[in-house]
Amino acid sequence: MVIGAGLFAFQIRQDIASWIFLCGTVFFTLMQMMQTYEGTSMVMKRLKRIQGIADLFFIISGISMVDTANHFFVDLFDNYQSYIAYCYNKWVVFLLIAAILEVYTTHRMSSELKKEEA
Repeated sequence: MVIGAGLFAFQIRQDIASWIFLCGTVFFTLMQMMQTYEGTSMVMKRLKRIQGIADLFFIISGISMVDTANHFFVDLFDNYQSYIAYCYNKWVVFLLIAAILEVYTTHRMSSELKKEEA
């Protein structure tokens, strides 16, 4: 994920970097989905759901990045200006939302697990 985002941000082979990022987001999401919580804490279950939403935003940002590099969704809009306004380069917004949710859930889950151990 980081390699793909870095290459894309520095405009190095954006067509390939976007696919690297998308593959990274899919693998990251799969890894997090395989980490299940089997306890009874409602807080932890809520945090896992929020983490799932963050994963969804990561995947959406990857798809949006691929579209920014390859213009797959341009045919869905009436004109190119609408495409630029609503879709082009919006992967940054989705990535920011996903990163904020991920950082929040990671820190909260860590503190909740420490509370459960005590």
